[in-house]
Amino acid sequence: MKAVWYDRTGPAREVFQYGDLPDPQAGRGQVLIRVKASGVNPADTYLRGGALAPMAYRRVIPNSDGAGVVEAVGPGVEETVWLGKRVWFYNGQRNGRAFGSAAELIELDTDLLSVLPDQVSFAEGATLGIPCMTAHRSVFMNGAVQGQVVLVTGGAGAVGHYAVQLAKWAGATVIATVSSAEKAARARAGGADHAIDYTTEDVAARVREITGGEGVHHAVEVDLGGNLETTLKCIRQNGSLAYYASRGDPTPTLVVGNAMRLNLAITGVYLPVSPHPARRRAQADITRWIGSGARMLSVAGRFPLKACAAAHEAVEAGGKVGTVVVEP
Repeated sequence: MKAVWYDRTGPAREVFQYGDLPDPQAGRGQVLIRVKASGVNPADTYLRGGALAPMAYRRVIPNSDGAGVVEAVGPGVEETVWLGKRVWFYNGQRNGRAFGSAAELIELDTDLLSVLPDQVSFAEGATLGIPCMTAHRSVFMNGAVQGQVVLVTGGAGAVGHYAVQLAKWAGATVIATVSSAEKAARARAGGADHAIDYTTEDVAARVREITGGEGVHHAVEVDLGGNLETTLKCIRQNGSLAYYASRGDPTPTLVVGNAMRLNLAITGVYLPVSPHPARRRAQADITRWIGSGARMLSVAGRFPLKACAAAHEAVEAGGKVGTVVVEP
């Protein structure tokens, strides 16, 4: 099969290699997928660049997410259930797996697969995985949000935009923060009832105005350290906060008394080690949601497999709207 791989960490154009590798085989409980689209997440670029940890394997095929068609099944897998099915998947290069989705073929446990509805393209399916499942976990971390008010910071970003859509789908009133008029329009198109431009508006004051002074029930936070002081002012008593990144300040200072007086639940979200039942629920909910028709699955760019380095550079450059996709 054709694939992209690296044997050392560093800049994509310096370490990526493109060529032929042996075809993988589906083991017990696994299927073999013909990859049609591979999603590139920021974490994939961090791993390749060596920012997260030293290489754990001698050789790595990058990218965790993707979509494709099941071409063969291994022992213990019913052909009638999976063979020939269109699927989307996640954790291709995570949790003990060295070989991800930047290849023509990938073998995966059926636990990591979900059926991709016919009306959803492979490129769109590859935008799900880590971004959408992280969004689901962040929205529903502390239970149902029907009838609640949910704040999503960075509501036009890859994870944030999915959080907006899932929260609205689940019956919440959604307030999103954004950094421009264009991103406000995108958040509203995804279902946000209110969009606050944090570059020109007082976020906490606007949230209090929108909620009649009560604050939101739950917040989905894109930058805990960078936004902590403001976000805490937006949450009502007995509320909750789920964060999935903290790039603005990796070591923020929390005034414990302020959080305690709110009786606030603060939880971090890291998908690869999230509880298995929560991940299975996310897969089921997302598959049902994308089949409903009320969805925006944004492909930020499409690159051929041999241009995987350019795809990683596009993610690293920032400013993308949605997920960059590599197509074998």
